[in-house]
Amino acid sequence: MKFVIAIVLTVFLLSGAAAMPVSFFPYAYTREVLPNGLTAYVIPMESPGLVAYYSVVRTGSRDEYEPGKSGFAHFFEHMMFRGTKKYPGSVYDSLMTSIGADANAYTTDDYTAYHLKFAKDDLEKVIELESDRFQNLSYAEREFQTEAGAVYGEYRKSITSPFSLLNEKMQDLAYDVHTYKHTTIGFEADIKKMPEGYEYSKSFHQRYYRPENVVLLIAGDVVAQDVLTLVRNYYGAWTKGYVQPTIAQDPEQKGERSGSVVYPGKTLPILDIAYKGDAFNPGNRTYVAALLLGELAFGETSEIYKKLYITQQKVESLGASIPANRDVPLFEIYARVKDEADLNAVRDDIYATLKQFQTSLVDAGRLGDLKRRERYQFLMNLDTPDRVAGSLARYAAITGGIEMVETLYASIEAVTPEDIRTAALRYFIPQRRTVVVLKGAQQ
Repeated sequence: MKFVIAIVLTVFLLSGAAAMPVSFFPYAYTREVLPNGLTAYVIPMESPGLVAYYSVVRTGSRDEYEPGKSGFAHFFEHMMFRGTKKYPGSVYDSLMTSIGADANAYTTDDYTAYHLKFAKDDLEKVIELESDRFQNLSYAEREFQTEAGAVYGEYRKSITSPFSLLNEKMQDLAYDVHTYKHTTIGFEADIKKMPEGYEYSKSFHQRYYRPENVVLLIAGDVVAQDVLTLVRNYYGAWTKGYVQPTIAQDPEQKGERSGSVVYPGKTLPILDIAYKGDAFNPGNRTYVAALLLGELAFGETSEIYKKLYITQQKVESLGASIPANRDVPLFEIYARVKDEADLNAVRDDIYATLKQFQTSLVDAGRLGDLKRRERYQFLMNLDTPDRVAGSLARYAAITGGIEMVETLYASIEAVTPEDIRTAALRYFIPQRRTVVVLKGAQQ
């Protein structure tokens, strides 16, 4: 569950290597697509001696469409550290430690990202190691089963969080056939069976870990053409073979859904109200308006926040999540309520707030202040190589590139109070709604 407003980037796809001019995005960068389809972005910036290196695989839990096989995208986040015949996992780890590199990874619904921070003098060694493990990953069945057991342990640990349990219930209830029905880590039954899936795991890797499905984001104290020469040398022989999955889309939701979940411990009750949204598209003015609507209606400057959090003190937290996804996501409003007796009142206040945005126009001055704040926050987050590449990873994954910064922020700037009302009327209606309440077993 992503309790943030997602302000995002998309792309105009261009072929060949090209230096991009600076406009809203503050750094000039170079993009090249290799003959095998691998896309590389190099973003030079002032960061004396430091480099960030992101390998973005455009496969996440969304791509797990085969019944009984959820969780494999996240599984490969683990397996990629098992190494290759040339550089086994222990050797890879030792080399990373010796150069002082910070190497890690994470998996989401739409992509998997492998990221490193290191000194620029070690750039070629990092490119050699990363290109080797992406092209030549090797693991025995025993190693596979060991890691599968570790993944199940991670699931059991994660589900001790009330929010994880709530999110699992919400996604399963809100979706019918789309793969967003399962969380990133997967259905528990599938994870338990994962040790039996050694042969399938190799098929998954062969289909999805291909150059056409990977975007490199390399930012920091680098010279673009020198980096691209290394990328060509080390990744050029990687063969194509990406198999794009066909993901079934949910039929239009026709009515409200509701459910509940009991947390096997002590927790404050949590109210989660979700609405089917739209896939990320900065050319969709209504979608862009929804990005701002979530903050206007439920952010820390909103009237309901002041009422429920500050004045009445009925909630411990309140917010909205308007995410960027390849397919239709959930636009969520959540509240952690201090007293179970106030759940219905808090829910009714949320509905009343949405009704107000559907029937009245937001103050133009307040909307303008939010636009300026969003632009400022985005730019201020681009102060280190890792934060630059990290800020772009989801959007490179969703769209294949990073070029449409200008389009997105032009769209944000063009949003009017009427657009905010249109977004409220389109998305936040009962027939698109799913409501889940989590309560603790212990009071």
